[in-house]
Amino acid sequence: MAAQFPSHGRRPALIDRTDERRVLGQLADVVRSGRSAVLVVRGDPGVGKTALLDFLAEHAPGCRVLRVTGVQSEMELPFAGLQMLCAPMLDGLDRLPGPQMEALRTALGLSFGPPPSPFLVGLAALNLLATAAAEHPLLCLIDDVQWLDQASAQALGFAARRLVADRVGLVFAARTTGSELDGLPDLEVGGLREGDARELLKSVVAGPLDERVRDLIVAETGGNPLALLELPRGLTHTEMAGGFGLPGAVPLTGRIEQSFGRQLAALPGPTRSLLLLAAADSSGDPALVWRAAERLGISAQAATPAVGAELVEFGSRVRFWHPLVRSAVYRSASFEERQRAHRVIAEMIDPRIDPDRRAWHRAQAAAGPDEEVAAELERSAGKAQERGGMAAAAAFMQRAVALSVDAAGRVERTLAAVELSARAGAFRQALELLAALRPEVLDEPASARADLLRGQIAFASGLGSDAPPLLLGAAKRLERWDMSLARETYLTAWMAAQFAGHLADEGDVAEVSEAALALPAPSGTPSVADLLLDGLARLVSDGRAAAAPALRRALAAFGNGDVSTEEWLRWGWPAQSAAILLQDEDSWRTIAARKTELSRNVGALDQLPVDLASQAVTQMRIGELSVARSLIAEAEALSRATGTVYPPFAPVWLACLSGDEAGAGPLIESMIATGAATGQGHAVDHAHYVASILYNGLGRYDDAMAAAQHATEDPLYIRMWALPELVEAAVRCGDLEAARAAADRQTGAPTAGRTDYDLGMQARSRALLSDGETAGDLYREAIDRLSRTTLRLELARAHLLYGEWLRRQSRRADARKQLRTAYRMLTDMGAGAFAGRARRELMAIGETIGEPPTATRTLLTAQEATVARLARDGLTNTEIGGQLFLSARTVEWHLSNVFTKLGINSRRDLHRELTDHGQRAAARRRGQTPHYRKGSS
Repeated sequence: MAAQFPSHGRRPALIDRTDERRVLGQLADVVRSGRSAVLVVRGDPGVGKTALLDFLAEHAPGCRVLRVTGVQSEMELPFAGLQMLCAPMLDGLDRLPGPQMEALRTALGLSFGPPPSPFLVGLAALNLLATAAAEHPLLCLIDDVQWLDQASAQALGFAARRLVADRVGLVFAARTTGSELDGLPDLEVGGLREGDARELLKSVVAGPLDERVRDLIVAETGGNPLALLELPRGLTHTEMAGGFGLPGAVPLTGRIEQSFGRQLAALPGPTRSLLLLAAADSSGDPALVWRAAERLGISAQAATPAVGAELVEFGSRVRFWHPLVRSAVYRSASFEERQRAHRVIAEMIDPRIDPDRRAWHRAQAAAGPDEEVAAELERSAGKAQERGGMAAAAAFMQRAVALSVDAAGRVERTLAAVELSARAGAFRQALELLAALRPEVLDEPASARADLLRGQIAFASGLGSDAPPLLLGAAKRLERWDMSLARETYLTAWMAAQFAGHLADEGDVAEVSEAALALPAPSGTPSVADLLLDGLARLVSDGRAAAAPALRRALAAFGNGDVSTEEWLRWGWPAQSAAILLQDEDSWRTIAARKTELSRNVGALDQLPVDLASQAVTQMRIGELSVARSLIAEAEALSRATGTVYPPFAPVWLACLSGDEAGAGPLIESMIATGAATGQGHAVDHAHYVASILYNGLGRYDDAMAAAQHATEDPLYIRMWALPELVEAAVRCGDLEAARAAADRQTGAPTAGRTDYDLGMQARSRALLSDGETAGDLYREAIDRLSRTTLRLELARAHLLYGEWLRRQSRRADARKQLRTAYRMLTDMGAGAFAGRARRELMAIGETIGEPPTATRTLLTAQEATVARLARDGLTNTEIGGQLFLSARTVEWHLSNVFTKLGINSRRDLHRELTDHGQRAAARRRGQTPHYRKGSS
């Protein structure tokens, strides 16, 4: 990563970039005013992106400016770009929260520790920037982003998305960008207008210029300033006078390089050799370049012609006038010349100070397989992995593969490179590496590991139907070589089969369960993964009673702290599935909340959006829709920041429970279409299930029945949840045969048990199919049993169904009592559609329903509500920022907005306001503060 120095005299001046300059000026104004601003400046090479950054740096009075430039040959060095940006701010490291400080120190190679999460590194960078901006507004200008190492780009992209009120400006300039900067505000920079292009061309051409030639050059270059400056340098006076054509078959970038190449060819040989050393080593360290030059017998005078031609400058850093000059220097050299340059540079690097850079140069210098260099690269890959640079580790390991002498070592390193690439999210690259492995060179264990990696990549990249058979096949092969790994692979296969659901062509949950149960019992004390595998497999094969002992032991281990952090992160999801299938809602909520907390603490932000969504679903099931809404908003914000993509289970559920048909419809359609296309049967069935809730709430029972019938295709808990919806919808549609069949499946399903929840739901369904006092007794049983659970939503719906039945029995006074209770509960939860049903029923018996009181909380955004809740609970701004992945200054800004909206002045007022609101809500739930007016009966 080379530091950016003041623009060279050869760089073209800005010519009428009025619009672009105005945008950049506004950005600087925003930063000076106390807010954050982010911009991605995109454009072709030579179009003037760096000149615009120069303008911004020169026209931002009062701002501290930091600049770095990506260098192509350093793309494989993890966090190289971030290190260069952070170096001037490292005195603020000790002011960061402990986990963030350690993560950033490890990433930058300042200390040793466990591999940090790249997102925790990004959060640390965010807070370091915010700390540096506390004294003066800060502008960070990052040029040639396309050549940043992936770890730095990911960390800076994450920080950019979390900036809000931190007096920090981040401006990225790039030809093209990866997904790390997707969605950020951007500014596209094109060529100069025709008149300006002509003026610039005229300023650099000595002598007459034929108009046809002028217009042709302007047209061919598209107004690109660098091309307008450089292309005429290669034209003869005759060509300038007219009658020539530019070689249009060569891309513009290639033609600019060719222009630089012609200038290089005119330089003396020692000068070209010196430039090649500078181009091969991108560190910009002049001492290193001069030591290498001395080794090759090149004198200091060799620099004079290149400096005079304004191609390069040798100061405190070595800097080429333009990246295309560096590229032209490197490309114009022969392969042997490049090898020699890298070899000499490697010899000049102290292996104790910079072993990774030395290893990379040695690898570039290698003419063929070299086991010593391959081993050195493998060690560098390990160090990159320790620092959290998975993409860099994969690159080192891939180069080690190419230089491996031993066939077995090459296979082992290839499999390691596949795993590292997959962990970096480069799934296509990982699969290409696997495809390059010839089956005949793989022994049986290596072949089984390759199968395992294919299955893991399929599962991680799509949750579709292609993963289960791959994982199942790998698990069977691994039995002969590593039974522990085989059992873990069976558990992963079971989860993959669950997500594939009814769309699994091969390797469905029944097949995986049967194969897992055929395994010998684990030796010694079973691990939590062993218990989960045994229990989940038995649940599918033999029912809940047979599965309960193993699953209860597993859940107890998660509950009493006997599970390591690594096991929590790996097996938290199947543990939640176990709790759901046992209908143990308390364990599900506890595990979901703890999993979310751990993902926060370790910075596993790629998992955290999914964990937050799962926790939101547990909150909706107990009727806390406002808490769920806050969790979903946080999950969606983190998903945008991290690029994590997952089915919108929680948002669609919230929309359906809220009765928001306009919001729910597109989500339902998208989940069904995407799930069907990718083989995610679980997502398809989930979408149908929540649709049945929406339509039952709206009273559209035909639609509810159709949706519920689709949802019961799920082999596991979606079916369990959907059957009561199907019973209710079928009864309302008059299809009693379908209703009875669904009720029988609900009562006799293998997962049915003796909890108050499932017995209450069974009683509610049977009540819908009964008459007379039998129906009344069953409704009362359902209400009694569900009231012993935390599932207030299902309890409120039982009151609603009982009230509807009583009204149809002409028992108006009894109906009024049940419907009032249902209406209060459902309105307080925010379950709009079902509350509307209760309201219509009350109006039918003469009640005049007033509008429910509007909570002050509706004034707050989801982010503000979350910040307010955490502040009420006593967390400091720094602690809130750590939990929500925001800077402390941004938390302070959100709290200021909360205070203004609520008309309060302090955290003490906030505590009283939110506590009073909670007490009022609890009172409404107990029926103490009805918000309806009694009418005639």
